[in-house]
Amino acid sequence: MPTLMLRVLPRRRSRQRHGIRRRIISGAIASALTLSACSTGSNAVDQSGASQFRYVGVTTRGAVVPAAQRRLSGDVRQQLITGGDFRLSDLRGKVVVLNFWASWCGPCKAESPHLQAVYQRQKTHRVVFVGIDIKDEKQAALAFIHDFGVTYPIVYDEAARSALQIGDVPTRGLPTTVVIDKRGRVAAIYTGALFDADIEPIVVKLAAGQ
Repeated sequence: MPTLMLRVLPRRRSRQRHGIRRRIISGAIASALTLSACSTGSNAVDQSGASQFRYVGVTTRGAVVPAAQRRLSGDVRQQLITGGDFRLSDLRGKVVVLNFWASWCGPCKAESPHLQAVYQRQKTHRVVFVGIDIKDEKQAALAFIHDFGVTYPIVYDEAARSALQIGDVPTRGLPTTVVIDKRGRVAAIYTGALFDADIEPIVVKLAAGQ
């Protein structure tokens, strides 16, 4: 009988230890998934209460950040590819579409005619498009602008400092588009190619003061 007890107790303790270990691992996985959803989910909004914009996540296509939750973009100060200074704060009072792109980016080529078309239709309604060429060679960027007939201003920012100036916007994937409302606040951040139906209703809505 004593021998039986000595054999059973270690097994019982082993089962208890395995059960505790499983609960710890499950809890860690659940916590990681929760944090991931908070930091990268659609329409993620900075809940810190700070007035300055800080990147939290992308915006769902067709949606904008609610006006009460928008944060002021950092000022972008860079050089235009054709020469001259660009300063985002000089465009206050207008809706600004900042499109990060590169000449080697396939989706950037796909969306370029659509952005140009929307710019042509909306430029008289206090809507401004600005392309920001990053991670690129200047001559390749100039060739892209010529080939695709881009007429809105282009900033040449090989080091992608503009994205940091706005508020640590990641540019690992291109294209990335940041939409600024008339008060200089970030209203949306979209990733991937945008077409007329994606961006035009957004700028029209924002130009109307929404």
